Amino acid sequence: MKIWIDCLTPKQLLFYQILIDKIGKKHKILFTSRVYGEVSGLIKIHGYKPIIVGKFGGGSRSGKLEAAIDRMGRMLKIVRQFAPDIAVSSTSPDAARIAFGLGIRHVAFSDAPHEVAIMKLTLPLTWRLLTPMAIPKEEFSKYGIDKKKIVRYNALDGAVTMKRDTGKNKPLPFQSGKKNIVIRVEEEEASYGSRSKKTIPIIRQIVTDHADHNIMILARYAPQAKNLKRLFGKKARIVTMSYDGRHLLENTDVFVGSGGTMTVESALMGVPTISYRPIPNVIDDYLVRKRLARRGTSPKNISGHIRQILRSSGDADKRRAERIVSKMEDPFDVFLRVIKDSK
Repeated sequence: MKIWIDCLTPKQLLFYQILIDKIGKKHKILFTSRVYGEVSGLIKIHGYKPIIVGKFGGGSRSGKLEAAIDRMGRMLKIVRQFAPDIAVSSTSPDAARIAFGLGIRHVAFSDAPHEVAIMKLTLPLTWRLLTPMAIPKEEFSKYGIDKKKIVRYNALDGAVTMKRDTGKNKPLPFQSGKKNIVIRVEEEEASYGSRSKKTIPIIRQIVTDHADHNIMILARYAPQAKNLKRLFGKKARIVTMSYDGRHLLENTDVFVGSGGTMTVESALMGVPTISYRPIPNVIDDYLVRKRLARRGTSPKNISGHIRQILRSSGDADKRRAERIVSKMEDPFDVFLRVIKDSK
């Protein structure tokens, strides 16, 4: 079978590379991506080789529109020549629209029904949606996809990406003899994102209360990193995607995340995790409900969580995560059953 896979984000790049490693010998694959800061960084770290088509459109709606139109025009020629039997994406509007126009069945993975604009643009054009069991079908069907087209798997996507080979890793910039606190800031330029008023006060509290530990802040964009360096550059290390996330988490004592992919990976790896999620999402609620992550409600509350975690061994977090992850299935086995039924 000929399968076209389109990835737009760092999580998708890692997720689909693992799928390609699993099915690449039995199926012919077209793997596409775009110019996007953190995606480009991961490609360099791991040596992945997607075909790069177009670029990220930035934070504005008009910028996203212009970039999408340009990208679809370029992509159409490539996809038409490849002539796939199935298109796969994590609700990529570009992939959904091209697949629909060419009469190709589009299979989408998504664990993010809070991405409202993307859901509206893609789900009505999607043949099958694959999603974690933790998310009710109603979270997606309200955007125009029939519940019968939604296939759920007993896993979280982070359970897939956290098993990746981290490859050759450069040394981490942590001073030995200290605990390592890693903070991942929120997604500001996504269609569902906005600048949170929570983040800066949280970081300020952490660097004040825990100055005797190593503090690393992971920024998503160059302007974001520049602003964080201006505010906290003397008290914390500010970096963009120059390290593999799993390698970083393996050396982290406390992770403070904004409810995204690294928050899920951290929790499932058993790293003591605090989520302050600027945007409510179902997966984050699941992590807190299963006691895989702690909810951060205020700067002082988060700082208190960190203090409590650093006093403990963290063994309970790891044991709990291992027990839950051991019961999860491989989403790609579910995917293979779905596309087999499409023949």
